[in-house]
Amino acid sequence: MIWQFDIIILIFMVVTAVIALRVKDLLAASMVFGIYSFLICLLWAEMGAVDVAFTEATVGAGVSTVIMVATVFSTRRRSKD
Repeated sequence: MIWQFDIIILIFMVVTAVIALRVKDLLAASMVFGIYSFLICLLWAEMGAVDVAFTEATVGAGVSTVIMVATVFSTRRRSKD
């Protein structure tokens, strides 16, 4: 394992988690969660758990992000803030 690569991924994961919590737009939050899932996929792959990384990539970064974005597009806003 390359520990420098792990540190970089973990820093990006913390940054994306904070951004996902702080952003007000639901579509942007859904996309940031997809990026977070992709980063955790990279971390699993680097640790040698390729099967878990593949599952995270397909379910976490792929299907879940598409479902969240589709849900955001199917909702309507009640207010303009």
